[in-house]
Amino acid sequence: MFKKVQLPNGLRIITIPQKGTRAVTVLVLVGTGSKYETKEINGISHFLEHVFFKGTKKRPNTLKIAETLDRIGGIYNAFTSKEFTGYWAKVDSKHLDLALDWVSDILLHSKFEEKEMEREKKVVIEEMNMYLDTPMSYIHDLWEKLLYGDQPAGWLVIGEKETIAKLKREQILHYLKNHYVAKNIIVCVAGNIKGRSTERKIKKYFQRIKIRKPKSKPKVIEKQTKPQSLLHFKKTDQTHLYLGVRAYDLFHPLKYAQAVLTTILGGNMSSRLFISVRERAGLAYYIHTSAENTTDTGYLVTQAGVDHQNVEKAVNLILKEYKSLKNKKVNEEELQKAKDYLKGNLILSLESSDAQAGFYAGQELLEGQILTPKEKFKKIDEVTREEIQRISGEIFQPQKLNLALIGPFKDKKPFEKLLKI
Repeated sequence: MFKKVQLPNGLRIITIPQKGTRAVTVLVLVGTGSKYETKEINGISHFLEHVFFKGTKKRPNTLKIAETLDRIGGIYNAFTSKEFTGYWAKVDSKHLDLALDWVSDILLHSKFEEKEMEREKKVVIEEMNMYLDTPMSYIHDLWEKLLYGDQPAGWLVIGEKETIAKLKREQILHYLKNHYVAKNIIVCVAGNIKGRSTERKIKKYFQRIKIRKPKSKPKVIEKQTKPQSLLHFKKTDQTHLYLGVRAYDLFHPLKYAQAVLTTILGGNMSSRLFISVRERAGLAYYIHTSAENTTDTGYLVTQAGVDHQNVEKAVNLILKEYKSLKNKKVNEEELQKAKDYLKGNLILSLESSDAQAGFYAGQELLEGQILTPKEKFKKIDEVTREEIQRISGEIFQPQKLNLALIGPFKDKKPFEKLLKI
């Protein structure tokens, strides 16, 4: 069981005691990401994540920060998405105080030295180069660029090289002041802990956090009246594609049915698309379907890597499976298999303390409420065959279809002709 408390300054604390583990994870989630940026500072959320590790008064440089947890075999990192940023440390539970001190130190006492920022810009640009050289990953950003265009939801989380190069220290500090505030932060500790004493420790280490009203993000604008495509020319050994549709956001009551539908289509090795595209047609090594639900948008998409000559065949097979779910109800056995997979997968994914922290803190940050695994299972069990067919009819429409491709192609007209359902 978990416990959530909110301090008078707005800071939320979540504690999750776990039995059968010696580990403990400290996770700090901040309600900001690239959707909160302007064009001028696109990439600042991710860049700020980097510079938190460049030195504090107590730990004056990167070496001192890193070796603090390296000396005890701790695991630590940070991450940035479009709607949140996270910082975490996982250690032997006897080092909980050290982990809390370490995380709070970088977040509350970083120096943000000009020379360190300039050096880190080169690191981020190399990270960007690595990412752009990985089509299997980069296709995801092209997909969201296709869906959302020139607005924060369609920009790269990491930013553009020119923007990163121009970022000023004053912009960093201004962004920090507006977003890294008590009401916008959750401190979650999961693992081998005692709830009450852990709460007291969190209050101690985070007592100097800023009190200010956090800035909000602009609402995503979605406009689409016909099928869309986006091609990124690159001489690759295979074509990487994303083919899918606009769907439901995080608060939509049908998001659980969408999750079941996604599993039926391409969520595992016995799913429809894995069998039809990989096992029967032999067109792809990897193919899977996933769903994304954010606070104001959502989509369902199938990703695959295929030979350049087989793109048309793969697209047609994917669309065939999409269409079949509109025209015919799934049988009870297939429906139950998808439900059982989702529930079993969730149970397995929550074995570790870091997974527990992300599960509970993520819900609180984005949705403002927390469902336990048992409560989520109930939502999944309530999904019906009729709902699966209903949402298939709603989302698998021509005007919601989108296709993003990375490969040696320059003319998108042949691909757009395929987008019929």
